[in-house]
Amino acid sequence: MGPRNKTAISEFLLMEVTEDPELKPFLFVMFLFIYLVTVLGNLLIILAVSSDSHLHTPMYFFLANLSFTDICLSTTTIPKMLVNIQAQDQSITYAGCLTQLYFVLAFGGLESFLLAAMAYDRYVAICHPLRYTVIMNRRLCGLLILVSSCINTVDALMHSLMVLHLTFCTDLEIPLFFCEVVQVIKLACSDTLINNILIYFAASVFAGIPVCGIIFSYTQIVSSVLRMPSVGGKYKAFSTCGSHLSVVSLFYGTGLGVYISSAFTNSSRNTAVVSVMYIVVPQMMNPFIYSLRNRDMKGALRKLVGKIALLFQECVV
Repeated sequence: MGPRNKTAISEFLLMEVTEDPELKPFLFVMFLFIYLVTVLGNLLIILAVSSDSHLHTPMYFFLANLSFTDICLSTTTIPKMLVNIQAQDQSITYAGCLTQLYFVLAFGGLESFLLAAMAYDRYVAICHPLRYTVIMNRRLCGLLILVSSCINTVDALMHSLMVLHLTFCTDLEIPLFFCEVVQVIKLACSDTLINNILIYFAASVFAGIPVCGIIFSYTQIVSSVLRMPSVGGKYKAFSTCGSHLSVVSLFYGTGLGVYISSAFTNSSRNTAVVSVMYIVVPQMMNPFIYSLRNRDMKGALRKLVGKIALLFQECVV
């Protein structure tokens, strides 16, 4: 295959959501609905945790940060998809693509670290209940959030700056609905060896650490719960982990689906659709999982909705 022509690029082309013009209005409404539900649901979680003093605990502190991350991650990708569907134009500027790439990496990585921090919180609560308030103090919780944010900010910035040094060709079509670092690098004409090494290193370290932390935490939790003599105690311990396990399974399950799809299918459209499920579905479902499976959260949300309804009535009157 001959070399592709190099050019000073100003924009990339994202994959079209659908080639059927009759489906575009339906998909626009669907993704708009998903985005609004995601933002509203996660915002309600944040407000409920902030307004209810009973939820001022490490577990809900991490949950509020997870909800904020979900809002940011969805805002990074879905609005641009909506604009492209409505305008029937799949272009994204070079600067816009790099910006989207940066925030997808930063918030996607932060979500993984937050899930690991929540797993550690459940481990301490179940395996060391008498020392829980001493270990999971405000300083440690704040430090975990700060360190996680810094690590993922530096990681995302590093990848983005490395992409800036690449030379791109005339083939500028990204086979996804958003800018993703691996797919952007594949379009480069210049040598990408260092970029690929950096991607594999960062993925093995910054994705491996949270996964290992989650596996370790739940290994210890299961071992501790199985030693409990009371069936009621076992049920209560497992029920406190149910919501988090569901969120972890959804997040990593959809991520694994993207990997399997890209490895075993030749259809770029199938891979793109699966990638949307990874970047959209977990962020929308997380508030439902925690609000439906958690009694304290349900109570806090009822109080919050009641306050909002009362305030609305006063404003109308």
